[in-house]
Amino acid sequence: MDSNASCFDKEIDRTNSNSDKWTKYPQDVIPLWVADMDFESPDCIKTALNERIEHGVFGYTHASNELENTIVEYAKRRYDWGISSAQIVHLPGLVCALHLAVRAFSSEGDTIIVPSPIYPNFNKAVLHANRELSHVEMQIEDGRWVLDMQAFEIACAQPNSKMILLCNPHNPGGTVYTRAELEAIHQLAQRYDLLVVSDEIHCDLILDDVPHVPFASVNEDATNRTITLMAPSKTFNVAGLGYAFAVIANPALRATFNNAKAGLVPYPNLLGLIAANAAFGEGQDWHESLLTYLKENRDIIERWLPSTPLKMVHLEATYLAWIDVSALQLNSVHQFFLDAGVGISDGKDFGNPNYIRLNFGCPKSRLEDAIKRINDALKKHNYL
Repeated sequence: MDSNASCFDKEIDRTNSNSDKWTKYPQDVIPLWVADMDFESPDCIKTALNERIEHGVFGYTHASNELENTIVEYAKRRYDWGISSAQIVHLPGLVCALHLAVRAFSSEGDTIIVPSPIYPNFNKAVLHANRELSHVEMQIEDGRWVLDMQAFEIACAQPNSKMILLCNPHNPGGTVYTRAELEAIHQLAQRYDLLVVSDEIHCDLILDDVPHVPFASVNEDATNRTITLMAPSKTFNVAGLGYAFAVIANPALRATFNNAKAGLVPYPNLLGLIAANAAFGEGQDWHESLLTYLKENRDIIERWLPSTPLKMVHLEATYLAWIDVSALQLNSVHQFFLDAGVGISDGKDFGNPNYIRLNFGCPKSRLEDAIKRINDALKKHNYL
């Protein structure tokens, strides 16, 4: 059974697979940057894909009723969230949905509120559409990255503010918003009549014993002013298959969203639809084993960092460690780690140049090798 954790210890050579992750840097660099794990997807996905490929005909397609029912059942089972198949909008990816939502529901000159630091495509979605970007800085409070709610309300109250782009769980900080925190965000969205676009792609990568609460499930008003974006890609490592979906309960919002994408956004890949159905319907055992393995990798990092000048707030979710490197006072953070033989994501791309984002979705042996390389570099430059 592939739910055995040993399957995650397997080191797979990805250098000849046209992998973005593995072709960005020279072969002697360990790539721990983009959110792409180095694990094989579960057997249920591989089996479903092989069976479909054996059919041999790959013409125009559409999502099956089975997939939509699987998503509805999955949402109820995992989040106690009642949605219907009519609310699901199938998409070829989540990033295009971010861009689409900004353009569909705002006009040039409107202001879009975005927490910071944040996954870079949030900012790009706003700026590429010639909207005004209003950053609300997140802050560390009781060992968690949270919104500065006073600054958040000031941003919401501005007359040109039209939309909040939320990321729950938060990328890169790893925060899983509590129901109370989401209710506080909703109160402001309702008070100032703002649409909420909630990227919840990391919601099945929660490493602590806390629930994921979809923003749209907070109450009826939240349901009617929210576009929720989800995908199996991060959890089941199928980003290359190109499938995501939006849940839009409000019929008027759903119609506007669908009209905006008509003729511009292609339908999802046939194999992406097949993989999603298998993942959500049959991938539970593998998924639970994955979470156990990722927790162990996170704990390795959290045990290691106190022996260095580097720091990290406890990570509640994702396989992306958001690490404070400010104590090193580096001219080029990215180059320092590259010289050490580790490719990371530079924090400046997320809004804070004093941080790096390190992907620990990899075999323990690879993570431990990266840690050794970083320690060697810290010693070489007299930081240890």
